Amino acid sequence: MTPTKAEVREHVEGKREELIELLSELVAARSLPGKEGPAQRLLRDRLESTGLEVDAWEPDADALRDHPAFFETTPYAEYGYEGRENLAATVPGAGDGRSLVLSGHVDVVSPEPVADWSSDPWEATVEGDRIYGRGTYDMKGGVAAIVIAYEALAGLGVELAGDLTLQTTIEEEAGGVGGVLSALERGYRPDAAIITEPSGVPTLGVASAGVQYFRVTVPGKAAHTAFRFQGVDAVGKAVPIYQRLMELHEERNERIEDYGPAVTQYPDAAGSTTNLSLTNIEVPGSWTSTVPGEAVMEYRIGWPPSADQSRAEVRAEVEAAIAEVVADDEWLAEHPPEIEWFGWSTDPHEVDFDSDFFGLVCSETERVTGGEVDYRGGLGGNDERFYNRYYDVPCPSVGPRGNNAHGPDEYAEIDSLVETAAILATTAMEWCGTVD
Repeated sequence: MTPTKAEVREHVEGKREELIELLSELVAARSLPGKEGPAQRLLRDRLESTGLEVDAWEPDADALRDHPAFFETTPYAEYGYEGRENLAATVPGAGDGRSLVLSGHVDVVSPEPVADWSSDPWEATVEGDRIYGRGTYDMKGGVAAIVIAYEALAGLGVELAGDLTLQTTIEEEAGGVGGVLSALERGYRPDAAIITEPSGVPTLGVASAGVQYFRVTVPGKAAHTAFRFQGVDAVGKAVPIYQRLMELHEERNERIEDYGPAVTQYPDAAGSTTNLSLTNIEVPGSWTSTVPGEAVMEYRIGWPPSADQSRAEVRAEVEAAIAEVVADDEWLAEHPPEIEWFGWSTDPHEVDFDSDFFGLVCSETERVTGGEVDYRGGLGGNDERFYNRYYDVPCPSVGPRGNNAHGPDEYAEIDSLVETAAILATTAMEWCGTVD
């Protein structure tokens, strides 16, 4: 007889120490973007040790290039895709049930400056209900929860009627093109999916932002500063462009309605759920006694689903604002700045709130946690967009509580990791169906 959901939840609880141990091993497997191999090798060994057959493949950028979601990620530009594998292991259904993918990314951002951490970021540290270390929260904790959820089902002899695929991918931190998009194009297109990004259960992730990066190279004329009159200060010419783009940031937030899940996640985001930020400025060849001959500014622009804008429309708006400054400046009119769109280039997405699967995930989340489901998302980009926007596959994020993603002393709450594993296990039972 198939175990009850209550029995499965209890079994998952009993695997708490195994979850901590697996997560600790994953933290120690340093897997920065472009160098995800250590974590993937660990996970491949773990999955194969349970008897699963693992499909491991390197993404093919040329095969993905015509997809509307494709762009060349920063790690791809630096490392290519050779030796950077995605993993998928499918447990075939024993009946005609619906299919489900449980997915998570293994890449983590750099922990630098390490001196800001209270402990070694590459060595998991447990203090009470918190486990500290790079990736515990974003999102190796969620990956560990996927493995533990499957092992709990297998350990109790639960046979699912539909296919269950466990999937770990690369480069989400840089846009996920070589990860989840590659998996979908390889044929892993389920009836539903969950990505275990840190949503903060019982809060669920339901949306992501559109995100684009751009670079503005402003020309000047270099000269010795003693003869400033012979030069043109590129930084001085860049300042009005920066000021106009900050005005555009304000204009967009006045025009675009606040996105509710973003404000739920960060109440102080009210009035700023679309964003335009200067992220870097360089003066090539700068010297204290030289008038800057060139200034290079890099920006990130993000917008929630409520903006209802395409990437092309956003680009046009930015370029028009810069053109206003150029038209009012004699030097820039004759020496226009170069605008380059690079790196992240993604559309926003929102989960189908009315789908049967999303309703099921909400029910299982409330049953496991005893809390009331809330929604978050819409400020940053994430992998869920590939499923929801391009393949019509309902895919929320269900993951742990914690803090300090991308910062020092990153941690996840262990209780919430166990809850995440239980939600995954019981959702799989209900969605895929079981066979007695």
